[in-house]
Amino acid sequence: MSSSRAGLALLPLRRALHTTPAARSHIGSAPVPVPPNVQLSFPALSIDPNTPRGLEAAQRLITITGPLGSHVLPIEPQVIIQPAAEKGGPVSVAVHDPTQKSHKSLWGLTRSLLHNAITGVSAGYKVELRLVGVGYRAAVEPIPKVFRDIQASIPRAVRPSKPGAPPYVLPELPTDRLNLKLGYAHPVLIDIPKVIKVEVPQPTRIVLSGTDKQKLGLFAAKIRRWRKPEPYRGKGIFVGDETIKLKEIKKK
Repeated sequence: MSSSRAGLALLPLRRALHTTPAARSHIGSAPVPVPPNVQLSFPALSIDPNTPRGLEAAQRLITITGPLGSHVLPIEPQVIIQPAAEKGGPVSVAVHDPTQKSHKSLWGLTRSLLHNAITGVSAGYKVELRLVGVGYRAAVEPIPKVFRDIQASIPRAVRPSKPGAPPYVLPELPTDRLNLKLGYAHPVLIDIPKVIKVEVPQPTRIVLSGTDKQKLGLFAAKIRRWRKPEPYRGKGIFVGDETIKLKEIKKK
């Protein structure tokens, strides 16, 4: 008995082989609903996945147009777009080879970006910020003309577009700014991009809205980093219903 066990111990370990197919992307395989007030213009639905991004054949762009605006979304060569057979139906996203990691990573990403763009131009996005602290205040005010003239006099260079991306367009110069009082000896002034709408219904409440989910989140993070919530007195800039667990202050 002991000799048989010793013989089994000397056998090399083999990796089990599975005959089941590769797991599908749960996010990428879900169809994207298209509201009736949103129009999509599709490029070539499928191309060779090995097409270099620098070639003109790889420049695939989907234009999403809705009541709140429009977005242009680049599509990678590895991704296949499958529009619905009937108008107004959902759009499906697939890839050429779901077993390859590079293809599978683009599957769910492309589906999420497409869904976010459709939601942005149809319903829009909102982010609410709360100022918690003694004397913390916020207000929207126009940028003084002298500063706007200085901004307009500074030459702006057009950034080169990445292969496969839509052409870069210079954003409009801001005309309003956010004036924050956050306990510093000076006010915090943040220019508001034209693509984002800022409302201050209360001195301690800021509501951001826009059609681009990524730009909205980046602008909210830019405001928040001036006073991140601290865990001792519970002061800072909070997002939505965010709460933090307070720590006990050590007494000397």
